[in-house]
Amino acid sequence: MTEDFTGYDAVEGYCGRLSYVAGETMTLHVSSTSARYDVAIHRWGAERVEVWRREGVIGQRHDVPDDADAHGCGWPAAVELTLDAGWRSGFYDVTLTAHGAAPEHDVGHACFVVRAAEPTASRLLVLATNTYNAYNAWGGRSLYTGGDHVSFRRPFGRGMIDRIGTARDDRKARPLRWAEEPDVDGDVYERHRAVHGLPGYIGSAGWFTYERRFVEWAEGSGYELDLAISSDLEEHPDVVDGYELVLGVGHDEYWSALARNTVESFVRTGGTYASLSGNTMFWQVRLEDGGDTMVCHKYSAHDTDPVVGAGRPQGMTGMWCDPLVGRPETTFLGAGSAYGLYSRFGAATPRGSGAFTVYRDDHWLLAGTGLRYGDLLGAKHGVVGYETVGCRLGLDELQLPVAAGGDGTPEEIEVVAFTPASNLAAGEYPASIAALEDQGDLEFIATRLHGGVDDASLARVRHGNAVMVVCRPFGARGGEVITIGTTDWVFGLADDPAVGRVTRNVLDRTERSSRDAEPTLPA
Repeated sequence: MTEDFTGYDAVEGYCGRLSYVAGETMTLHVSSTSARYDVAIHRWGAERVEVWRREGVIGQRHDVPDDADAHGCGWPAAVELTLDAGWRSGFYDVTLTAHGAAPEHDVGHACFVVRAAEPTASRLLVLATNTYNAYNAWGGRSLYTGGDHVSFRRPFGRGMIDRIGTARDDRKARPLRWAEEPDVDGDVYERHRAVHGLPGYIGSAGWFTYERRFVEWAEGSGYELDLAISSDLEEHPDVVDGYELVLGVGHDEYWSALARNTVESFVRTGGTYASLSGNTMFWQVRLEDGGDTMVCHKYSAHDTDPVVGAGRPQGMTGMWCDPLVGRPETTFLGAGSAYGLYSRFGAATPRGSGAFTVYRDDHWLLAGTGLRYGDLLGAKHGVVGYETVGCRLGLDELQLPVAAGGDGTPEEIEVVAFTPASNLAAGEYPASIAALEDQGDLEFIATRLHGGVDDASLARVRHGNAVMVVCRPFGARGGEVITIGTTDWVFGLADDPAVGRVTRNVLDRTERSSRDAEPTLPA
């Protein structure tokens, strides 16, 4: 099935930027094969609330440049709108509806975030828009189909912002019901996207899959959130100022050095960062062209990224844990993808529990859950999958897990829960997924970290885990980093009380009078 849905719908568009503050002018760039279309903007929080509408906009069709994937569409602005000062920080969905177009081809979506000029909440959620862009193949290639430059100035692929979803069939790690066998080759997923006209990457990234679920649950539970996007951390490093908690959820895979510096500085000075995400901070990226273009050479970076030849290998757009970069994500998160990248995906633990096994049941992270040692957390909805982060583990004298070290994890780290995860070799991915032609992540990580693909090197990165850890990367004077290392954690929020309770404990952590006291439980 094709991955290229460019021009699939009668109306497609993108916003001039993905992040604004109220009072700035948002531009909407649209190509339409229909003579007229309507524009509706909704703030998407606990509910979708319409905030603006214009009907009967004159449609114009614009060509898609050959390099639209890498350098954007360059379409003129069809709509300009000064954002009302009363619009709250949040995610804004722009729905485009073409007049007279065929059903199921008559709606397109764009989006933007309104970030707060000054904090209006104590918590800042940073959407993983760098990862959205990495997976987006609209206009040609993505970082997964041969590209190394991808533009933010093009429409997002179908289904990344909104779609018909099932919470099972559109997931990369489909949770099993009684007597079901795992969908190792992704056949159910392929059938679902074929019926609904969706690209293969809709289960890997995007607002609808991940952050939407978190925001709907959090705001519906009474939590106030301000929102920002990945590139805000680089372009507006003061965006984190004044917050107690900064967090990312879902699949927050692609980070620039300046963005990472912003978050690490926030924690170094006492802030709390929470990662409810898997495969987090795996690849370093660069923003170019004034922030319009994201660069990542990924698997070939050591050979093809020009910064290596220019004597700046630490800026290489490859793995953060690559020795040339020398800044493994484990040093900040307490976990990384080299130590457990996949769970219940392809041949990686296909019959795994889909849950974390609890070890430290007296930890504040589990307060109020009723969970005991050995219990499973999140099994109902398979919250562990499809991508994860882990660390090297050992057992202490009480047979409880501890970070074994040797992978860059901080000295001050607590392992609360974990479950097996694995890296995948060539031929072990779902048949529906295009991996590298000659290797998988297993071979690549073994080569970059241990020098080759001999049996010993492969064995060192074959077996891993998904972990829940709390660490202090900058020691006692710095803040905490809380890592719940799985992309699919958000799928348990809707009706798994223990998953919800743990998430509340994370969100409530900074509001306690003492960092060492138990969190206040809601009535």
